[in-house]
Amino acid sequence: MTDRILEFLRARREAGNDTGPCLVVDLDVVRDNYNAFAKALPDTRVFYAVKANPEPKVLKLLAELGSCFDTASVVEIEQSLAAGASPDRISFGNTIKKERDIARAYALGIRLFAVDCEAEVEKIARAAPGSKVFCRILSNGAGAEWPLSRKFGCAPEMAPRVLEHAHRLGLTAYGVSFHVGSQQRNPKMWDGALKDAAKIFRDLAERGVHLSMVNLGGGFPTKYLKDVPAVKAYGQSIFRSLRKHFGNRIPETIIEPGRGMVGAAGLIEAEVVLVSKKADDDKVRWVYLDIGKFNGLAETMDEMIRYPIRTEKDGEDMGPCVLAGPTCDSVDVLYEKDPYFLPFGLEIGSKVLIEGTGAYTTTYSAVGFNGFPPLETHVI
Repeated sequence: MTDRILEFLRARREAGNDTGPCLVVDLDVVRDNYNAFAKALPDTRVFYAVKANPEPKVLKLLAELGSCFDTASVVEIEQSLAAGASPDRISFGNTIKKERDIARAYALGIRLFAVDCEAEVEKIARAAPGSKVFCRILSNGAGAEWPLSRKFGCAPEMAPRVLEHAHRLGLTAYGVSFHVGSQQRNPKMWDGALKDAAKIFRDLAERGVHLSMVNLGGGFPTKYLKDVPAVKAYGQSIFRSLRKHFGNRIPETIIEPGRGMVGAAGLIEAEVVLVSKKADDDKVRWVYLDIGKFNGLAETMDEMIRYPIRTEKDGEDMGPCVLAGPTCDSVDVLYEKDPYFLPFGLEIGSKVLIEGTGAYTTTYSAVGFNGFPPLETHVI
């Protein structure tokens, strides 16, 4: 939360424009975060994960600062180009791509693609000849608040075969990538993946294929209810692991921060729609907000991401609350297993501020489920 955001919200209320939930993103925080990444990992290129928040003003600022962009679709590629990034600063980082989308990306000048199997390599060889490819490997996401599934990546033992196949088909076998889990609070979790990457480099060198790059992925956290290490701690830990596993022949490296870049830059203002109990003797209140899982708070699934919540009644006596969204869907409950403690004075119409919501909120907001509009966004 910044003074600039609070002032914007005050002006919005005074103008009578606070008719629904909204996200406000402070570009000053985004700028500070980019500079922190650049300083913590000075020899590493930053590829912002566009999926975290593709707001044009955010992309334009990052492009001006020199950021590169990790994209998951042709639309995100076009958004990055529109923001001022040149094609050589954009990677097509999704390992699941239609061949016609690969061809479109190639026509737009993209030459860096992610793969995790031989079939994907073959699509790129046909649709984007001569391009660079990096192979994503599975890694341990222990310690991450939003762990990743096995949907992306292959076993490290498979990667040499995938990259050698790319080399045989005329592509540039460029490197290896991994992701240690989103909201990863342990800076040491990159070590095991870098050990696997170094072995892949050695195996391929013995076959006459020389890799150049390690994509360290995302995972860099933002602060929610628990403290997280500073970006500097991640940079120091990663560099130690690079020296440990690659010696003096440290490869080119890139990172793909999303949440760590924009999460803390955003705040959602929501409104209490209803406060009730399920029984007369129930000690837990149900607080229904005008925003829920389908309006941008999808990461409350299984209560994995627990956002800091502030209210205009803070300082008063508090009690346990189940938080839920406004839709007619029974899964639209944000926090029930571990209730939040909120002021007893909270009532219908009270404003609620949900912090750390600059990432993975607008992009998760449904277009029209139950007729609710997408999450309104303001960038200041």
